[in-house]
Amino acid sequence: MTFCLRRREFVATLGGAAAWPLAARAQQPRKAARIGFLGATTAAGIEYSLTRFRDGLRDLGYVEGQNIFIDFRWAEGNYARLAEFAAELVRLRVDILVTYGTPATLAAKQATTTLPIVMVVSGDAVATGIITSLARPGRNVTGSTFFNPELSAKRLEIFKDVYPSASRIAVLFNPDNPVDAYLVQAMELATKSLKLELQLFKARRADEIEGAISHARQAGANALAITDDAVFSAVYEKIAELATNNELPAIGSDTLARAGGLIGYGVNLPDIFYRGAYFVDRIL
Repeated sequence: MTFCLRRREFVATLGGAAAWPLAARAQQPRKAARIGFLGATTAAGIEYSLTRFRDGLRDLGYVEGQNIFIDFRWAEGNYARLAEFAAELVRLRVDILVTYGTPATLAAKQATTTLPIVMVVSGDAVATGIITSLARPGRNVTGSTFFNPELSAKRLEIFKDVYPSASRIAVLFNPDNPVDAYLVQAMELATKSLKLELQLFKARRADEIEGAISHARQAGANALAITDDAVFSAVYEKIAELATNNELPAIGSDTLARAGGLIGYGVNLPDIFYRGAYFVDRIL
């Protein structure tokens, strides 16, 4: 049994951006441009979302290799390398930096105060200090963000409705992702009214996930909640398999549910990547 629940109201676009779809606003770009794409994981880890970003550019009249060029840098889940790659892209004199996820966006923001930055998506950019407010982001960052702490707390409510007998939920989170501290805080507040015990398990890299889930099972958890971290999203199929093998029903993003997790509730990331092309086009 899998639930894939998606709520667009969790997503906010910045700076008074127009509504969907992009194709209705398509226009021919005036000149060739170069994008610096700062990736937190790998191209394979976000393959479909990246395809949707390219679809968005195409629908706005951009042809990769002709009037739009993309320089990719992939941190492969090692967030410590993001600052190095961000600085490298700035030195290449790209026209725009494109990022996804909080760590990559923060690295881009620290690398430049003048080059436009489009965060395709970032979890609660206000709470993490990436932008000043939704209405007035400030400085050189724009794009889409979503209210990840509230969303994560809501997932616990949904899970409790599905499994009233659940008592201990293990949370898999990445301590290197600044937004995860806010997610955990919101989830801890939610557990008080839901009569749930929260157990926290860290994983900074993909090779640490199996051990964390195994420890959760040994600690007596009877469910598993996955935070929306780029390291995790790149290996959702593996996480779903590990959760099943450890008899831990898993809840997370809708992409996790599509990969085999029990319950998915969240934003549609491929659609948001498609939307990211709109911001690139408006800046160019």
